[in-house]
This record gives sequence, structure tokens and C-alpha cells, in this order.
Amino acid sequence: QGKYTFADGLEYEDKKWHYCDGYDRRFYTEICSGLKPAGISQLTNLDPPRKIPDGCYDCADGFYNPETRVVVDYKLRFLRNADDDEHEWIIRTCRKASDETTEHKPKP
Repeated sequence: QGKYTFADGLEYEDKKWHYCDGYDRRFYTEICSGLKPAGISQLTNLDPPRKIPDGCYDCADGFYNPETRVVVDYKLRFLRNADDDEHEWIIRTCRKASDETTEHKPKP
């Protein structure tokens, strides 16, 4: 009994849970505040998103370095060593530093 509320205010529902169900891809902050105009899409629920250290991935509870196979929290403190399954999932699923978009700078 009871309820669970995520840090961003989203309340978990045991039945009829529609958040992140594959049909609606909006982040919870977009559900609450609306979508941004075309070309200014959110990359994460946190807007602006965290800056990911070079060569690393943002894996929801911290950053993952695929070379050392270590996950650190967002203050860069050790959390765990990734096993093979977690390594493959992060590489396949998570946002990588080098994949971040850069602001367009017009030619002078």
C-alpha cells in the first residue's frame, strides 16, 4: 500500500501506467510544460541535459566509461563496475558525449 512519486513529481500508477509505454515518447517535463518548438527538442527529462564527459555515456544514475567499464555518479564518485550485460545495454541504449548536438554558428 502507498504510492511512489519520482523526484520530478511523476506519480507511479500500478494499473493503467501509460508513461514511457512506447506510444507517447514525451518526457514527463514535456507532458507537464508542453513540447518545445521544432528544432529545439529535449534530449532528456532534465533540460538542459547534463554535460557528459568525453567518451562516456549518461546511464541514468551516472556516467559510464566504456574503456574502464566503471559507472560513476553525477559528482564523479565511483558507483560500480559494469558487467557484460550492463555494458552492452548502455552502449546500445544511452546517450553518448560525442553524440551531443552543437549550436549552429552562422558564417560571418
